[in-house]
Amino acid sequence: MSELSRAATDGAREVGAAIDPRQRAWVEVAPKAIEANAAALKSHLGATSDLMAVVKADGYGHGAITVARAALNGGATSLGVATLEEGIELRRAGLKAPMLLLGNLTQAEELRSCMHWGLMPTLSSMREALLCQNLAEGSGRRFAVQLKLDTGMSRLGCDWQEGPRLVEAIRQLENLELCGLYSHLACADNDHEDDDISVTAQQQRRFQEVLDQLPERGRGLCRHLANSAGTLLNRHLHHDMVRVGLALYGQAPAKHLDDVVPLQPALAVRARVTLIRNIPAGVGVSYGHRFVSQRPTRLAVVAIGYADGILRALSGKIHGLHGSQRLPQVGAITMDQVLLDATEAPSLETGSTVTLLGRDGDAEISPQDWSELCGSIPWEILCGFKQRLPRIEV
Repeated sequence: MSELSRAATDGAREVGAAIDPRQRAWVEVAPKAIEANAAALKSHLGATSDLMAVVKADGYGHGAITVARAALNGGATSLGVATLEEGIELRRAGLKAPMLLLGNLTQAEELRSCMHWGLMPTLSSMREALLCQNLAEGSGRRFAVQLKLDTGMSRLGCDWQEGPRLVEAIRQLENLELCGLYSHLACADNDHEDDDISVTAQQQRRFQEVLDQLPERGRGLCRHLANSAGTLLNRHLHHDMVRVGLALYGQAPAKHLDDVVPLQPALAVRARVTLIRNIPAGVGVSYGHRFVSQRPTRLAVVAIGYADGILRALSGKIHGLHGSQRLPQVGAITMDQVLLDATEAPSLETGSTVTLLGRDGDAEISPQDWSELCGSIPWEILCGFKQRLPRIEV
């Protein structure tokens, strides 16, 4: 490398190291809000029920390590992840809490890594149980696992009627330690507590029927069924533990569950205005000219787009916040920019910060707001923010 190239590279490193993560667009995460949500959810549970913090998908876009630490500080006793890589990341960060891998592992090498890192795999059949037994033989320790029942989701898990037989068969494998038995609710966010014919009630009956066939009704196993919606819907669904995802991040999974537990939103998305420009009436804006100005318009170009997670389907439907003022988003959302109509916001200028999601002054835009506008769900909105957006703890 020439001296000139080396100097240019070193200079780029120095400049890059000094870049403010708020120079373009970013996600703000409030660990104290997550800690408070965990504490509020824990206080909602009975004395015999524990709280698992579900931190899969990089903590629903909030940052898995940040979320896990905050949730454990707030009273969670275990963590839930979806993939082997997610679990290893948390172990490497020094988190020692019990950790359940909610997805299915099918390969021996994956399960060997799971055992090495002290993660509990989910079993859906005797095939995985025998794989784990073979891997654990000769290791000098027992492999902790959990069995999942399919009580109505028709996804992972064994058929619920097979539950008692599989529990007994797994307990006969001397190198396995069956630590838990669980299932997952399919419709708890749609059901209501007094609906005895709901899918949720049917799933609870099936789960309880399996427990009733086990010695001492499964005592000694961690029995868990409720997700966020089930946790807020009905205390009879709590069993020994609940697995909470969305509510941990300050969002209720359905409007009729909004006020069950006081929750604090833990995420905001903000971006900088990079240009202010004025256009006359009758001018088309952005790709396809979906928006044509009806009057002289002051446009703010904001440095965030669908490559950051602002869904293009939201074009012309959302707002940005400046203080408490709502500024309509106009034209098609593009890969790296959105346009706001700032005609009524003379104080907005190049370099100003706008809020796309979260609270600014007295106004707030929620993931639920976005999901209703584009036919999605709050879970997808939160998980959609890309890694090129820096996560900043506030």
